Amino acid sequence: MSRRIASPQTSQTKAIAIVAKERKRNFSPWMVMSIVMVVLALGFVAWPVLSVLVGSFAGGGLGGWKEFFGESSYLKAVGNSVLLAAIVTVIATIIGVYLAYFTARFRFWVKAVVAILPITAILVPEVIVTQAWLMVLGNNGVVTRWFYENFDILLPSLYGWRGLILILPLLYYTYVYLGTLAALRGFDAQLEEAAQSLGTSPLMARIKVTFPAIMPAVIANSLLVFTLTLGNFATSTIIGGKVDLLAPLTYKAFLAETGGNPMMQSTLATVSILIVLLVLYVQRSTVGKRKYEMVQGRSWVPMKLRGVSGVVQSIIAAVMLIASTLPMVMVLVIAFTKARGPVMEWGTFSLDNFRNVITRDPQPILNTITFGLMACLIGVCVSIIISVLVVKKKNLLTPLLDYLVMLPLALSGTVLGIGVMTSLGNGPLALAGTTAIMVIVYVIRRLPHGIRNASSSLHAIPDSLEDASISLGVPPFKSFVKVVLPLMVPGIAAATVLTWTTIIAELSASLVVYSAGQETITIKVYNLMGTGLNGQAAAYGVFLLLLAIVPIILARVFKVRLFA
Repeated sequence: MSRRIASPQTSQTKAIAIVAKERKRNFSPWMVMSIVMVVLALGFVAWPVLSVLVGSFAGGGLGGWKEFFGESSYLKAVGNSVLLAAIVTVIATIIGVYLAYFTARFRFWVKAVVAILPITAILVPEVIVTQAWLMVLGNNGVVTRWFYENFDILLPSLYGWRGLILILPLLYYTYVYLGTLAALRGFDAQLEEAAQSLGTSPLMARIKVTFPAIMPAVIANSLLVFTLTLGNFATSTIIGGKVDLLAPLTYKAFLAETGGNPMMQSTLATVSILIVLLVLYVQRSTVGKRKYEMVQGRSWVPMKLRGVSGVVQSIIAAVMLIASTLPMVMVLVIAFTKARGPVMEWGTFSLDNFRNVITRDPQPILNTITFGLMACLIGVCVSIIISVLVVKKKNLLTPLLDYLVMLPLALSGTVLGIGVMTSLGNGPLALAGTTAIMVIVYVIRRLPHGIRNASSSLHAIPDSLEDASISLGVPPFKSFVKVVLPLMVPGIAAATVLTWTTIIAELSASLVVYSAGQETITIKVYNLMGTGLNGQAAAYGVFLLLLAIVPIILARVFKVRLFA
């Protein structure tokens, strides 16, 4: 009597059939979650943006557009903003690509430290960076006074175009650095070796083979720098001086129209949105058509730096890294320096700045922690649900949901704050002046960061694990909770840390929606910048650095991968 043995394919087909049957028989909450998330995204993301667009036509006719095209200062601000964004993008791209290539291609002492240092540029809030540069090269800065007192040399003013072009690239080059470094580490070195074996020089091999392969990553991150510069508020306001720029002008229009008809603030915000949408269209039409895949390749074997060329390259990299980490060092030095009002007694160690901050006005620190924890908890929970829906539980609504939740990436903080204030601050909800509106603007502003990190862990989890659990009789939702969710823990931890660090560093959006008594550390530092109390501002900055860096150190200790 012959015995039939089931083939692996037959067993697999039966398992798939069982899984499909179980999915159909058991109620799945994912569609309900999708509907809820879409409704929330429409109410808290799409509605604020729509209110900005509609507000630009307030007052009948063309609304604010007639005044926009009739006033030269508005058109000049748009031109200046686009020009500044283009210059900063070029410089930041050069710095980011160079440091990424230097780190990936060569072997040298303290390489691990050098690879991490650029990340500190995005950990320090821009208002702190701007404050530090003013303390170094401002009209009363350390270096400025030293040159004047010792050599009778008056350095050029940091305010205006000069300061913007110096500071902004150092703020944003890290985005290009991280994207380019990831692309270089995934590059197949055998392609470059093959080009050289055919008689191509090493330099031409890099130009013709390596650079085209990493170019999509470089362009994508360069365009991100462009949009960030276009929406920059703190540095543009503090350093910009008499340079008309779109973000500060939008905020001034908001202050002028508070309680009145928000026509011009909405018009200027709409202009920002249209420019960013144009940039995103360019990105999709250029980068989307250039895609290179590396299959089973091997990465470069780092070379040792040698000779004069190695010394020169090391010096260039060192100058770039020192310039980007200098603000953090200056904040620490000034915070521990004795100050009498605006006068700093250099070389005199003191804890008075911290004592004044803690005893006289600790509320900004408490507000930062309170608002940050609430927004981080809500943001991470929402990020997990949306990531699961978009990556693992796709349905008819998930493409719309994915687009809506990523929309804040295309908005500057000022524009988003105005949209939230216009739509949620008044009307049926009337949240103006409440803690809720502060938390909401934080969640919306930083939600894309949490979703990206939570999604990165989900892409690495095979669907077969969950299907195997279902095939053994465990309901689909319970299978997800017991099988997939535990595997998401590293991604959830990374999303939590990065959501927290970006929330507490937020300024532009919160500056629009906050009320008296709701000042956070960044708002307090921004307000102190005009008083000359640099010591107290630096002390607040140290507290903010601690709140940002301690979670990152803990993540490193527990081997949680950040910036994946």
